Amino acid sequence: MATSSAYRRFIETTPVKYYDTLPGSEAALIERIRDFETVINIRSSTKFTAGVFSACPRLKLLSLWGTGTDNVDLAAAAKHGVTVVNTPGVSAPAIAEHSLMLMLAVARRVIANHNGVLAGQWPRGQAALLHGKTLGVVGLGAIGRRFAKLGQGIGMKVIAWTMHPDPALGFELVELDQLLRASDVVSLHLRLSDQTKGFLGRERLALMKPGAILVNTARGPIVDEAALIEALRARRVAGAGLDVFDVEPLPAGHPLTKLDNVVLTPHSAGIAPEVLEAGLALAIENIGSFQSGKPRNVVQ
Repeated sequence: MATSSAYRRFIETTPVKYYDTLPGSEAALIERIRDFETVINIRSSTKFTAGVFSACPRLKLLSLWGTGTDNVDLAAAAKHGVTVVNTPGVSAPAIAEHSLMLMLAVARRVIANHNGVLAGQWPRGQAALLHGKTLGVVGLGAIGRRFAKLGQGIGMKVIAWTMHPDPALGFELVELDQLLRASDVVSLHLRLSDQTKGFLGRERLALMKPGAILVNTARGPIVDEAALIEALRARRVAGAGLDVFDVEPLPAGHPLTKLDNVVLTPHSAGIAPEVLEAGLALAIENIGSFQSGKPRNVVQ
């Protein structure tokens, strides 16, 4: 945080109490923020529950770094008069690039080949060509649209399903079942909500091609993790590139770590110095907009 120019400018004019560690409990979070009207949160693992909002009556604005709101009880925030804002779009380039990397790493068996070379082997002929194959993008927000363009850039045919279909988005829109049956790669770009939790369950996973790859840089619980592991073990899904999981950090000895057809990264798709700076700058700008009576990027 100290290296951020946006943060340094902010603290020149605004009194700030900064914490560089997770609170660790609801009680500790309440203790930290109960006396403040505005809070910036940059950790999606910090939960803003009904209990937190109830215990912090002075709180008026919660400014989130990022787009995900699954760590915030939005109904409770509204009940207690707290405005919640976020930073849409700032991490889209990084997450789209990371999604592309995961897709290519699984298709080209990068991890297995790397480990083989280190072991003195010379593995050959294990890669899948993606040029000319079908990429199914689930969710056409800022990230999904950017990733779809990257898929087109390497010669893939892109089809998409989104909760708010609009032909102006510029991609061929199909029904979800059709997308799952037709795609050689399925990539998820949805927000986690009650509507999307378990969205890709056993039945929908069974619709995917036996040779298909799944990419998830959205949120772990969007996929039925146990069903996915079962499908990966049986090779009903050929491989998966995963940046998000049900439990994070991923516990030692987790079944996913024992599979040879996955590439796993530590919820890091949106992390890059440029993204962190842009996100913090927008989170700070959102505070100024709120205080001037013209709030922007309001979630609710």
